[in-house]
Amino acid sequence: MPAILCFGDSNTWGYDPDASAVSPVPVRHPAGVRWTGVLAAALGTGWEVVGAGQNGRTTVFEDPHHPGRNGRSALPVFLDTFKPLDLVILMLGTNDLKTIFHAPPGEIAAGAASLIRLIRHSESGPGGTAPQVLLVCPPQAGPFDHLPELSEKFGQGHARSLRLPGAYRPVADQLGCDFLDAQPIVTLSPVDGLHFDAAQHRLLGEAMATAVRGLNLC
Repeated sequence: MPAILCFGDSNTWGYDPDASAVSPVPVRHPAGVRWTGVLAAALGTGWEVVGAGQNGRTTVFEDPHHPGRNGRSALPVFLDTFKPLDLVILMLGTNDLKTIFHAPPGEIAAGAASLIRLIRHSESGPGGTAPQVLLVCPPQAGPFDHLPELSEKFGQGHARSLRLPGAYRPVADQLGCDFLDAQPIVTLSPVDGLHFDAAQHRLLGEAMATAVRGLNLC
């Protein structure tokens, strides 16, 4: 049974922008609504899909206000916990757009590249090999013009997010991993400019399933 680890941020965790807007704590979409659940349902019972999302997770940056969100620190734990893994789907970079990190798109893509190299040296695939990697460029963030608090946190994050595909694709080419650009597929909710509603989760999950089927994992 092929096993897939989906390693990402709050959109992999399943943050519901509408429900969370009226709740004192973050609210998740139901498991079957999240793109990871849509992916699992589309692939069928012969697959194992592990959702490993965390709110606020970055590629490699340490957030001084929210410790424990560094993807490079967390990824080895998940690789070791769920091995053997046939595929790691990596979708991170949105939180790297925060002004506190001062990271241009090239630096964010370099963070993703370091995670790919970590996976390649993890021996967490079948028989101690390396899992395949599907690098996913995150969707456009924002705009935040109507959201003053988030506008302060992300500054020019919307404009920088538009440049991420041009930075991520060369990383995938150089490191020889598969690539999916989420930006033509899904859009983020105008409620917060950061998260998927249920319809967008379905679109992304279906696109992920199509991409995974093309990898010949089984």
